Amino acid sequence: MPRLGTRKLYYLLKESFRRDGIIIGRDRLFDLLRQEGLLIIKKKKHTRTTDSRHWMRKYPNLIKGVSLTHPEQLWVADITYVAFLDRYCYLHLITDAYSKRIMGYCVSETLAAAHTLKALTTALKNREYKSSLIHHSDRGLQYCSAGYVKMLQQNSIEISMTEDGNPMIMQ
Repeated sequence: MPRLGTRKLYYLLKESFRRDGIIIGRDRLFDLLRQEGLLIIKKKKHTRTTDSRHWMRKYPNLIKGVSLTHPEQLWVADITYVAFLDRYCYLHLITDAYSKRIMGYCVSETLAAAHTLKALTTALKNREYKSSLIHHSDRGLQYCSAGYVKMLQQNSIEISMTEDGNPMIMQ
Protein backbone atom coordinates (compact mmCIF):
# COMPACT_ATOMS: atom_id res chain seq x y z
CA MET A 1 0.00 0.00 0.00
CA PRO A 2 2.44 2.67 -1.19
CA ARG A 3 0.12 5.68 -0.75
CA LEU A 4 -1.38 4.78 2.62
CA GLY A 5 -1.49 7.82 4.91
CA THR A 6 0.26 7.89 8.29
CA ARG A 7 -2.94 8.27 10.33
CA LYS A 8 -4.48 5.21 8.70
CA LEU A 9 -1.18 3.32 8.99
CA TYR A 10 -1.04 4.14 12.71
CA TYR A 11 -4.64 2.97 13.15
CA LEU A 12 -3.85 -0.33 11.40
CA LEU A 13 -0.63 -0.92 13.35
CA LYS A 14 -1.72 0.33 16.79
CA GLU A 15 -2.85 -3.11 17.98
CA SER A 16 0.36 -4.78 16.72
CA PHE A 17 2.46 -2.17 18.52
CA ARG A 18 0.55 -2.77 21.76
CA ARG A 19 0.86 -6.57 21.39
CA ASP A 20 4.65 -6.33 20.78
CA GLY A 21 5.18 -3.89 23.66
CA ILE A 22 6.14 -0.99 21.38
CA ILE A 23 5.09 2.34 22.82
CA ILE A 24 4.68 4.84 20.01
CA GLY A 25 2.07 7.50 19.41
CA ARG A 26 0.79 8.87 16.15
CA ASP A 27 2.97 11.98 16.28
CA ARG A 28 6.11 9.95 16.99
CA LEU A 29 5.23 7.69 14.04
CA PHE A 30 4.98 10.82 11.86
CA ASP A 31 8.41 11.94 13.10
CA LEU A 32 9.92 8.50 12.47
CA LEU A 33 8.52 8.29 8.93
CA ARG A 34 9.68 11.87 8.24
CA GLN A 35 13.22 11.00 9.43
CA GLU A 36 13.34 8.01 7.09
CA GLY A 37 11.91 9.98 4.15
CA LEU A 38 8.77 7.85 4.02
CA LEU A 39 6.09 10.54 4.33
CA ILE A 40 3.93 11.11 1.31
CA ILE A 41 4.15 14.66 0.02
CA LYS A 42 0.73 15.90 -1.03
CA LYS A 43 0.50 17.28 -4.54
CA LYS A 44 -1.65 20.36 -4.45
CA LYS A 45 -3.96 20.86 -7.36
CA HIS A 46 -4.37 24.51 -8.07
CA THR A 47 -5.96 26.27 -10.97
CA ARG A 48 -5.39 29.95 -11.32
CA THR A 49 -8.64 31.81 -12.01
CA THR A 50 -7.37 35.39 -11.79
CA ASP A 51 -5.14 37.11 -14.29
CA SER A 52 -4.81 40.73 -13.20
CA ARG A 53 -1.92 41.52 -15.55
CA HIS A 54 -3.94 43.11 -18.32
CA TRP A 55 -4.37 46.53 -19.91
CA MET A 56 -7.95 47.14 -18.77
CA ARG A 57 -8.83 49.65 -16.06
CA LYS A 58 -8.59 48.42 -12.48
CA TYR A 59 -10.84 50.11 -9.94
CA PRO A 60 -9.93 51.18 -6.37
CA ASN A 61 -10.90 49.24 -3.26
CA LEU A 62 -14.03 50.94 -1.86
CA ILE A 63 -14.83 48.51 0.94
CA LYS A 64 -12.06 49.30 3.41
CA GLY A 65 -13.82 50.20 6.63
CA VAL A 66 -17.31 49.55 5.25
CA SER A 67 -19.74 48.37 7.90
CA LEU A 68 -22.46 46.09 6.56
CA THR A 69 -25.90 46.92 7.92
CA HIS A 70 -28.33 45.41 5.40
CA PRO A 71 -28.59 43.05 2.40
CA GLU A 72 -27.52 44.18 -1.05
CA GLN A 73 -25.17 46.80 0.25
CA LEU A 74 -22.13 44.87 -0.99
CA TRP A 75 -21.90 42.08 -3.55
CA VAL A 76 -18.72 40.03 -3.73
CA ALA A 77 -17.86 38.34 -7.02
CA ASP A 78 -15.39 35.54 -7.51
CA ILE A 79 -14.63 32.54 -9.67
CA THR A 80 -13.67 29.18 -8.27
CA TYR A 81 -13.15 25.84 -9.91
CA VAL A 82 -14.57 22.39 -9.47
CA ALA A 83 -12.09 19.62 -10.29
CA PHE A 84 -13.19 16.47 -12.04
CA LEU A 85 -10.95 13.53 -12.93
CA ASP A 86 -10.19 14.77 -16.43
CA ARG A 87 -11.09 18.48 -16.44
CA TYR A 88 -12.15 21.56 -14.51
CA CYS A 89 -15.40 23.47 -14.49
CA TYR A 90 -15.56 27.04 -13.30
CA LEU A 91 -18.16 28.46 -10.94
CA HIS A 92 -18.74 32.19 -11.41
CA LEU A 93 -20.41 33.52 -8.24
CA ILE A 94 -21.91 36.77 -6.99
CA THR A 95 -22.69 36.69 -3.27
CA ASP A 96 -24.35 39.23 -1.02
CA ALA A 97 -21.75 39.92 1.68
CA TYR A 98 -24.33 40.70 4.40
CA SER A 99 -26.77 37.80 3.98
CA LYS A 100 -24.32 35.36 2.28
CA ARG A 101 -27.04 34.73 -0.30
CA ILE A 102 -25.82 33.67 -3.72
CA MET A 103 -27.35 36.30 -5.97
CA GLY A 104 -26.11 34.92 -9.27
CA TYR A 105 -23.98 32.11 -10.60
CA CYS A 106 -22.93 30.36 -13.78
CA VAL A 107 -21.11 27.05 -14.22
CA SER A 108 -18.94 26.84 -17.31
CA GLU A 109 -16.03 25.01 -18.87
CA THR A 110 -14.08 28.23 -19.50
CA LEU A 111 -13.13 31.44 -17.75
CA ALA A 112 -14.70 33.55 -20.50
CA ALA A 113 -16.11 36.91 -19.41
CA ALA A 114 -19.46 35.99 -20.99
CA HIS A 115 -20.06 33.47 -18.18
CA THR A 116 -19.23 36.03 -15.50
CA LEU A 117 -21.61 38.44 -17.22
CA LYS A 118 -24.31 35.74 -17.14
CA ALA A 119 -23.85 35.41 -13.36
CA LEU A 120 -24.19 39.20 -13.03
CA THR A 121 -27.36 39.21 -15.16
CA THR A 122 -28.89 36.58 -12.87
CA ALA A 123 -27.85 38.56 -9.77
CA LEU A 124 -29.49 41.69 -11.13
CA LYS A 125 -32.72 39.78 -11.76
CA ASN A 126 -32.63 38.51 -8.16
CA ARG A 127 -32.06 41.96 -6.71
CA GLU A 128 -34.80 42.96 -4.26
CA TYR A 129 -33.61 46.31 -2.91
CA LYS A 130 -32.78 49.38 -4.95
CA SER A 131 -30.46 51.04 -2.42
CA SER A 132 -26.86 51.91 -3.28
CA LEU A 133 -24.75 48.86 -4.00
CA ILE A 134 -21.02 48.17 -4.28
CA HIS A 135 -19.78 45.31 -6.47
CA HIS A 136 -16.43 44.04 -5.17
CA SER A 137 -14.18 41.57 -6.98
CA ASP A 138 -10.58 40.72 -7.67
CA ARG A 139 -8.84 42.43 -10.58
CA GLY A 140 -9.44 39.61 -13.04
CA LEU A 141 -10.04 40.52 -16.64
CA GLN A 142 -13.61 39.17 -16.48
CA TYR A 143 -14.55 41.92 -14.02
CA CYS A 144 -12.66 44.62 -15.95
CA SER A 145 -14.16 43.72 -19.33
CA ALA A 146 -16.14 46.40 -21.14
CA GLY A 147 -19.44 44.51 -21.08
CA TYR A 148 -19.24 43.73 -17.38
CA VAL A 149 -18.28 47.28 -16.36
CA LYS A 150 -20.99 48.72 -18.64
CA MET A 151 -23.68 46.54 -17.03
CA LEU A 152 -22.60 47.62 -13.55
CA GLN A 153 -22.62 51.28 -14.54
CA GLN A 154 -26.02 50.99 -16.26
CA ASN A 155 -27.42 49.70 -12.97
CA SER A 156 -25.74 52.44 -10.89
CA ILE A 157 -23.55 49.93 -9.05
CA GLU A 158 -20.22 51.19 -7.71
CA ILE A 159 -17.19 49.15 -8.78
CA SER A 160 -14.61 48.09 -6.21
CA MET A 161 -11.64 45.78 -6.66
CA THR A 162 -9.32 44.18 -4.17
CA GLU A 163 -5.62 44.86 -4.07
CA ASP A 164 -4.45 41.44 -2.90
CA GLY A 165 -6.44 38.91 -4.92
CA ASN A 166 -8.96 37.92 -2.24
CA PRO A 167 -12.28 39.75 -2.72
CA MET A 168 -13.64 38.61 0.68
CA ILE A 169 -11.17 40.57 2.83
CA MET A 170 -12.66 43.75 4.31
CA GLN A 171 -9.89 45.61 6.14
